[in-house]
Amino acid sequence: MTISANLALAYPEIILAVGALALLVLGAFMPKQTSLVATGGVAVLLAAAVASATQPFGVAFGGGLIADAAATFAKVAIYVASAVAIPLGQPWFERRGVKTFEFPVLILLSALGMGMMASSGDLISLYVGVELSSLALYVLAAMHRDNAKASEAGLKYFVLGALSSGLLLYGASLVYGFAGSTLYADIAKAAGAEANTGLLFGLIFVICGLAFKVSAAPFHMWTPDVYEGAPTPVVAFFAAAPKLAAMMLFARVLADGFTDAVAQWQQVLVALALISVAVGAFGGLVQKNLKRLWAYSSIANIGYAVLGLASGTSEGVQAMLVFMILYMVDVTGFFACLAALSRQGKAMETIDDMAGLVKERRGLALAMTVFSLSALGLPPFSGFWAKYVVFKAAIDAGLWGPAVIGLVGSVVAAFYYLRLIKVMWFDGSAGATDKPPMEAKAIGLTAAVFAFPVVLVAITWLNPLAARAAQALGLA
Repeated sequence: MTISANLALAYPEIILAVGALALLVLGAFMPKQTSLVATGGVAVLLAAAVASATQPFGVAFGGGLIADAAATFAKVAIYVASAVAIPLGQPWFERRGVKTFEFPVLILLSALGMGMMASSGDLISLYVGVELSSLALYVLAAMHRDNAKASEAGLKYFVLGALSSGLLLYGASLVYGFAGSTLYADIAKAAGAEANTGLLFGLIFVICGLAFKVSAAPFHMWTPDVYEGAPTPVVAFFAAAPKLAAMMLFARVLADGFTDAVAQWQQVLVALALISVAVGAFGGLVQKNLKRLWAYSSIANIGYAVLGLASGTSEGVQAMLVFMILYMVDVTGFFACLAALSRQGKAMETIDDMAGLVKERRGLALAMTVFSLSALGLPPFSGFWAKYVVFKAAIDAGLWGPAVIGLVGSVVAAFYYLRLIKVMWFDGSAGATDKPPMEAKAIGLTAAVFAFPVVLVAITWLNPLAARAAQALGLA
């Protein structure tokens, strides 16, 4: 393949890389023009999303980059979610005296890494994508430098992230050593040729490294502390796009590289899913801080997504993708609402802070109720349909027991969602709240619309797109 053909398949990544460097230079020479850099960042991300949606399919750079329906589906969603994070986060930082242009640039660099994860065709591009995305996320977690909790969150995320990267790299080296190639296609041939114990050991380490990236238990230890300490708009970003990118990478590695080893990795994924559901459901029961509570909620929800992937079928991958898209709407909207709430200049982050919120901010209270009921899985909210497709895929694959346990975990988790709703609607007011900023309020209310009535229409076009993406991978 010619150089121009290779570059044509990498247009989204090129747009993001050039855009990030250009905005970095612009910010360095015009440090006060933070709004201009933020606007430029949104424009670059939307341009990359358009380029992803319109680019041709193929394989570039010797198989290291794959442009197919799965990559397109994931990258468009990742870039749009990243674009939403910029207008949510930049004004939030400026109101707190952190007038820096680096925030949009870091979002772009992280999105670039996530795009590479979704398009990776070998273990090298996998690792480069994971590390590029992760390094930007470590800095974003500690972006509020004057806040001790934010600095602590960034440090914890970095240290534990380095550990997971070591596991991932060790597993990748084992896979390469026993397969003789870093390409997923060649690894699949080696895995299918004969029972290779060394190759499966490498796969287990790769799964452990990726499980950390999606915060699946028992590799979830970073999630509650980082969610609590990181700035709220950054948490909204953490909980959405990076999770989809990591789950897409999970699916691609297993489906393209270990197609004939489904029976082996299915057992590991079922265990990860059930442990995640249990930790997320029971761990959230004792939480008072809403960011920690939704950290445990995210652990449980990743468990449902992993359960869909554990089915080992194309239908399971489709269910996982639908689940992740709908979950992204819920979690982004909830944290947007949380970022909009403050009382006397102090952020409202505990359940007690939400007492009587409906009397002060009816729109935001209603939106947070919608997101809580959706995360619970109550019909007709988006979370119900998300869990429905995941459980259906698991049952169709014969995973009746795990599906039932997952359903029980969802019932247990209902307690902490309903407790928040009860406090917002029926408890006495905790005091007057500050006027919410327009950008956070607008994002939260818009997401609430998509999480409720619009989702019934959205499902009709989301399912075929997810099915097309799933069929591009190697599972039957």
